[in-house]
Amino acid sequence: MKVVCSQSELNSALQLVSRAVATRPTHPVLANVLLTADAGSNRLSLTGFDLSLGIQTSIAASVETSGAITLPARLLGEIVSRLSSDSPVTLVVDDPDEQVQITSLSGNYQVRGMSADDYPDLPMVDSGMTLKLQPERLVQALKGTLFASSADEAKQLLTGVHLKFDQRALEAAATDGHRLAVLNVDDALQDAAVTDATDQEGFAVTLPSRSLREVERLMASWQSDEPVSLFCDRGQVVFLAADQMVTSRTLEGTYPNYGQLIPDGFTRTFGMDRRALIAALERIAVLADQHNNVVKFSSQPEDGVVQISADAQDVGSGSESLPANLEGDAMQIAFNVRYLLDGLKAMGSDRIVLHCNAPTTPAVLRSDEVSEAFTYLVMPVQIRS
Repeated sequence: MKVVCSQSELNSALQLVSRAVATRPTHPVLANVLLTADAGSNRLSLTGFDLSLGIQTSIAASVETSGAITLPARLLGEIVSRLSSDSPVTLVVDDPDEQVQITSLSGNYQVRGMSADDYPDLPMVDSGMTLKLQPERLVQALKGTLFASSADEAKQLLTGVHLKFDQRALEAAATDGHRLAVLNVDDALQDAAVTDATDQEGFAVTLPSRSLREVERLMASWQSDEPVSLFCDRGQVVFLAADQMVTSRTLEGTYPNYGQLIPDGFTRTFGMDRRALIAALERIAVLADQHNNVVKFSSQPEDGVVQISADAQDVGSGSESLPANLEGDAMQIAFNVRYLLDGLKAMGSDRIVLHCNAPTTPAVLRSDEVSEAFTYLVMPVQIRS
């Protein structure tokens, strides 16, 4: 194998695929990236795969001899990133001992690799469900929900985001047991997007947040208006965008019926300016973070203000007052300030409404703009009098 390519393009491609390389590989070859050179297309393909998440991309190259090899991802990435960007990079593989010679204007390096035959194949989906997604709509759905998924591996299903496709709409939902984010996105799919329309109820899948963060990164840098293809079959999903691909296993099991968690009605509402509320919470969080992250909301309907306060034992206390449109009786309710800030920052509207019934029942944050179909449910923290 002999390839000449751009240092900057090779460096970017390595950084991309290395995010799918296992940090604690169960087999030595999983610590490597797979490089495949094709003289017919003059492309160099790079693949990272940890058996759960796979990322593949390709770059233009001058391929003198086709071939494939796997090389240590971290070592290769560090060498290539430090090479001069003024000079192309030449990769030459000496087949008998699987050693690669990396040549640039600034130097010459030898790296020992492993056979490409030992590298696992990326899952390919050749049947099942096929969808065409609008990239900016998919990014919108992921940004609005990924933050609410669980980091607790013991709650396997909750470490993902539940995606439900129906007609041209996409509903994304994520919960960690303490909060729930649900975002409905219209026109996320192209017309007649479901090619295998065996399920008239729509199609749903739960995918690991780690995989979807890579999809979000890929879509956010996607320069084209072309739709992104999603293929799903037998516990595997493939996202395909031009010469870049992300593969992921699905999370098996029945996702919680989150619709039942959202109360049908509310007796109290707090309407506030979103940016002013975020600014106040970030100031109060300086104290709240010192103790237990708890902030308390006290509504004062007669004055039209909400007082937000935090009391960090043995450290100090603070409070902020915000003008608000208040409905219902006065009340006190407390929340984890980090949960509130996460939800508020995922919203796009100028004004939000906090809906609640009692200090111990779920509260819901929504935009006061009908066009933003974002619902953020957060469990209050019980206040000890």
